[in-house]
Amino acid sequence: MDKPRITVIIPAYNIENLITRCVESVVNQTYPKDLTQILVVDDGSTDNTGKVIDELAAKYDNVTALHEENGGSSKARNYALSKATGDFIGFVDSDDYVEPDMYEKLVDALIRNNALMAQTGRDEIAEDGSKLPNVVEIPQWETIYTDKGFLKELLMHKGDASFCTKLTSRKLFDIDEAEDDKKVRRLFPEGVLNEDFWLLYHMLPDAGEVVVTTDTGYHVFYRTGSNTRKKATDKDYFPRVFTDIVVNSDEVTAFAKEKYPDLAEYTMRFSLVQRLDYLLHIPISKMTKDNTFYQDVCRFVKEHKKEIKANPYLSRRQRLYLYLFTGNPRAVRTIHAKLRGL
Repeated sequence: MDKPRITVIIPAYNIENLITRCVESVVNQTYPKDLTQILVVDDGSTDNTGKVIDELAAKYDNVTALHEENGGSSKARNYALSKATGDFIGFVDSDDYVEPDMYEKLVDALIRNNALMAQTGRDEIAEDGSKLPNVVEIPQWETIYTDKGFLKELLMHKGDASFCTKLTSRKLFDIDEAEDDKKVRRLFPEGVLNEDFWLLYHMLPDAGEVVVTTDTGYHVFYRTGSNTRKKATDKDYFPRVFTDIVVNSDEVTAFAKEKYPDLAEYTMRFSLVQRLDYLLHIPISKMTKDNTFYQDVCRFVKEHKKEIKANPYLSRRQRLYLYLFTGNPRAVRTIHAKLRGL
């Protein structure tokens, strides 16, 4: 089989100091340059990011600079997908970087297994260069998951939902519309967080399987001031991600009920753990009677006491905290905050 053409999409916003490292880590891949299209999308940056991207495009033949009004990462990715020519599509976040042989190894895994999606391992790098604990454990040997098996890993918080660690067949983005036999593009949902998770589980039935390699090809770089992290000086700061993960859990539950009904215990565990994460992070000042989202979360936990007790996939700690939150959530959150020094 001839080597496939790949497209790597990099959305960028106000990242002038790190975008060059990111782009050049893709430019310097061992995979043939004439088979690698690199699309860098300036998402309406207000610093010099757009200028740096233009300079990189002028310097490297396989880099194309695209410019869009600010609309978020998903919109930038979707725009780049309309320009992509690769047989397989990869994504890199603009503050991250990749190993020189990452895409060569992913292509090899795809070809050997006749697969439509392959995944590399990732590590987490702090701003001072030190390694942080792994978010996702890397397998000891190459593993092939069925679509249901991979979703099960995601529901157990063991799998990697990110498209940045994957190389994905163009076929999974372009799907047939049954009624008129036209191609319809699967897109990242815009205006929400956890967009990778949503798109991934919708793709899995068509992917059939996911090949997970033993390599660590992707490096996640953590910058201070991330909008998904709590600011120590602002006790009322509550990142939107914690509400979105609850919404995600309801959406994947509805999806799995139709596609994989035998995963009901896994989706229940996922729904409970996502709500527990929400309750452990919500500022006490926002735990009010007029906060309908918070009240709905508490109601869900209280209404599923039996499932909390019976679900075999909850840890003892998760089960304990969930039971406590069925009683007096505000008191539990207050005690938890004091214990954590928050």
